[in-house]
Amino acid sequence: MQPSNDIAAIRDIGIMAHIDAGKTTTTERVLFYTGISHKMGEVHDGNTVMDFMEQEQERGITITSAATTCFWRGHRINLIDTPGHVDFTIEVERSLRVLDGAVAVFDAVAGVQPQTETVWRQAERYHVPRIAFVNKMDRVGATLDRTVEMMKSVLHAHPMVVQIPNGLESAFTGVVDLLTMEEIVWTDDSGTQFTRKPVTEEHELHTEAVLAREALVESVAEVDDETMTVFLEAGAGGVPLDLLKAGLRRATIANKGVAVLCGTALKNKGIQPLLDAVVDYLPSPLDMPPVVARRKADDGEVQRHAAVDQPLLALAFKVVHDPHRGPLVFLRVYSGVLKVKDAIQNVTRDRKERVNKLLQVHANKMQEIDEVSAGNIAAAVGLRFTTTGDTVVLATDREQVILPGLEIPEPVIFRAIEAKSTADQAALSEALERMQREDPSFTVRVDADSGQTLMAGQGELHLEIIVDRIAREARVPTNVGKPQVAYRETVGSPLNHPIEYDREIGGKRQYARIVLEVVPRERGAGNSFVNLIPEPVRERGQKLEPPKLLPDMIAAVREGATDALTRGPLLGYPVVDVEVRLKDGAYIEGDSTAVSFRAAATMGLMEAFEKAGPRLLEPVMKVEVEAPEDYTGHVVNDLVGQRRGRVQGMEPLRGLQVIDAEVPLAEMVGYATALRSATQGRASYTMHFSHYAEVPSDRQAEIVTRARGY
Repeated sequence: MQPSNDIAAIRDIGIMAHIDAGKTTTTERVLFYTGISHKMGEVHDGNTVMDFMEQEQERGITITSAATTCFWRGHRINLIDTPGHVDFTIEVERSLRVLDGAVAVFDAVAGVQPQTETVWRQAERYHVPRIAFVNKMDRVGATLDRTVEMMKSVLHAHPMVVQIPNGLESAFTGVVDLLTMEEIVWTDDSGTQFTRKPVTEEHELHTEAVLAREALVESVAEVDDETMTVFLEAGAGGVPLDLLKAGLRRATIANKGVAVLCGTALKNKGIQPLLDAVVDYLPSPLDMPPVVARRKADDGEVQRHAAVDQPLLALAFKVVHDPHRGPLVFLRVYSGVLKVKDAIQNVTRDRKERVNKLLQVHANKMQEIDEVSAGNIAAAVGLRFTTTGDTVVLATDREQVILPGLEIPEPVIFRAIEAKSTADQAALSEALERMQREDPSFTVRVDADSGQTLMAGQGELHLEIIVDRIAREARVPTNVGKPQVAYRETVGSPLNHPIEYDREIGGKRQYARIVLEVVPRERGAGNSFVNLIPEPVRERGQKLEPPKLLPDMIAAVREGATDALTRGPLLGYPVVDVEVRLKDGAYIEGDSTAVSFRAAATMGLMEAFEKAGPRLLEPVMKVEVEAPEDYTGHVVNDLVGQRRGRVQGMEPLRGLQVIDAEVPLAEMVGYATALRSATQGRASYTMHFSHYAEVPSDRQAEIVTRARGY
């Protein structure tokens, strides 16, 4: 183990991939070979270290990101295993927000899958350097080349292949290391014993390995100037090992290339070289640019370096409720040192807190520690107000700075929930509040019309897990309504709308006159407010005309417009992709206030939305179905004919057909059961949110009529 203050020897990494690509299995092997666990858990047996929740073990999937720490070659690896299911994408989002590097795991048979694209985009957004591990090389139909080509064409990545497989499918025994030109073969079932032998001219893979090494040198030279200089002078064979490794590291950290390794985690082959690659190519906190924060006092930019002598700066990225300790707040420390009993300031919420305990986390096991320093991750006990995305500094720091938070995905589906007995209602409210604190992508609101409690999330499975957790952890039996789609509303045509507001409130006249225009925008463009009232112009020798509206009145109109956009005229869903233009206005001195203009804007816009051809928007999902050839026709007919889907393409894969389609979420409710029964359980599917699209007019009328109970 290295000293905790040796920041150069720290690697903060995540394991990310599509569901069932082998992330958790890979993580279990990492823990075994680094000596953290003494037995390899298996997902199919429900006994893995990282999938410790009952729901994870029962379903064989990762639901919540689990953190642990292990050591390899004198380096400390803080590792987070993230879920692959789209319903739990917030777990990947918040993990990538605080990590310095990631291992992307690919299925060697399936290649780049839909959720792989999603997590790859998330990593791109946070500029997280990655290496790739092509898993399941022992499976029928496995191929490294196809996955590498898909990385180029689908992910627009620049792969730098550092290993090629020795044998394919059932004949896979190991890999050829193209840097050292050695064959690595695993000789026992547990994967602890392996041999390294030079790939000489007599070796059957010699010619292929020489060509592959030349390709590796060229791919590194394309994105690293120092490697290119030597390559041009001495050719591929003249680039020495140390320079090539340094070039790979520079290219990876700069996000210009992705080192590609291969193996089979389930058969215990390829994990030790993967750990070497984590140490050799992924960055330490010192390799990352300084963290940019903003001063709360004046919004000025502040840079903090990963050093223990800097002021404390930490980000809360996860909250977990522990039945014995209360809320555990996971913190990534970017600079300085946080110690037990420190008084801290939550800058985001302007709250003072005290750290009662600090815990080194290993999945669901905890070890108390005295301090956590720059570059490391730990859980704090005793923080009552801090939640996901909050910035923490020492209470004694004069400079209060704040870090950017997280991008939280909007809910796409909701269900009504109530306690089975009135006596349990308070316990249910408490449990729902706790779930919201743990999971920012899960929201709860009370419907103003029906009085029902509505919970909203990322998909059916997401809400199903929440309900299951409430039953098991809070011991509250509930009644849950059918899943309902989270629609959005917009306008179909531009509309100019004059509004005159003249009321008497509390014996005082409230007057406002404004002219608003609502204009539809492109899908996904969002809402905007534009003030088109010209500023008064002073002509030479003339007095300056008074403005048509005062600044506080214009601000009030903007606030009123924001209020009106939260509730559309059709079914009360938020209004999106609309531009509100303030074109004219007038006020009466003494009778007009900001309150009157805010009310005028809210009421006027609600009338305008009614008249501007209101349209309902529905979430459309990108769906990928894997089905046997015999059932392909039925699956396609069902998607297109019964579910209003559009097939984007079809591709054969290991005896199956992979059908890519876009389908409205409303038609996918209950699809898992329907697909199983139609294909005798032989087909499977994945889906993730793609975009919002207009509901066809006949369908819109049907939805509105049914919802309003006509």
